[in-house]
Amino acid sequence: MRSKKSGFTNVTERVMKYIFTVCGITAVACVLMITIYMIISGAPAIGKIGLTDFLFGDTWYAKKEQFGILPLILTSVFGTLGAIVIGVPIGLLTAVFLSELAPKAMKNVVKPAVELLAGIPSVIYGLLGANLVKPLMYALEEIIYANDPTHQFTGGANLASAIIVLAIMILPTIINISENAISAVPSEYREASYGLGATRIQTIFKVVIPAAKSGIASGVVLGVGRAIGEAMAIILVAGNSANMPELFSSVKFLTTGIVAEFPYSSGLHREALFAIGLVLFVFIMIINLILNGILKKGGKKEKAAKTAGKA
Repeated sequence: MRSKKSGFTNVTERVMKYIFTVCGITAVACVLMITIYMIISGAPAIGKIGLTDFLFGDTWYAKKEQFGILPLILTSVFGTLGAIVIGVPIGLLTAVFLSELAPKAMKNVVKPAVELLAGIPSVIYGLLGANLVKPLMYALEEIIYANDPTHQFTGGANLASAIIVLAIMILPTIINISENAISAVPSEYREASYGLGATRIQTIFKVVIPAAKSGIASGVVLGVGRAIGEAMAIILVAGNSANMPELFSSVKFLTTGIVAEFPYSSGLHREALFAIGLVLFVFIMIINLILNGILKKGGKKEKAAKTAGKA
């Protein structure tokens, strides 16, 4: 009986091992296929337009076959940075509140609400932005540029509106992952800090958050990924004009350029949109590689500090 059970267990383990291997190979194959497809689809346009003219040209005008995407790149960069500047502090402080300070009854209400926000479709954020954020930004625009006859009013469809909508959209991701990372910090860290005479706030900011920084950074990375890859919400609030980015100017992101123009594009225009997708793909990969490098470097420092402490 034992030999039969042992044989059955071995067969099961082998089958599961093959299943896991196939799943791993499938995941890698999907990434490779996407990469190859984007290169094959986007490279021809870059070759025809010229890499320098494509990346650093400041005019995007399909009718004249002028395909410079520098305004789109800068808009995506500044829009994402603006969302991070607003979203990360709010998200991190909310995560700290939920993990360290909130009464249990309040946490049981706030945390499910935050998790629910993560599941709201992007277009809903866009509709809210169009009906709530845009009027506020337009009112602010009228105040700031009331005496500027050269300013082209956007009706609130501008970079400022896009930044606020993106900041709201990345909040659930940053809050949920940061809260989990902070909650995972061992209680011994807090107790040791209190034993040394630190206050609760000092413990949070000097002990708990540094100990959870890898998890918090992961939340920020995912937030950046969502912000830079968002299209449906932004297309409703940004104005969709390929201008150099200014807070109160109508702008076009890399993603919204693809979504808005792909249905009616053809020829070199369509190839240029695929090239934008390739640039966006490479851009996200570079960001992830840089941040992963920072995390690995931080992990090595933590190990070195632990080793020194034991010594």
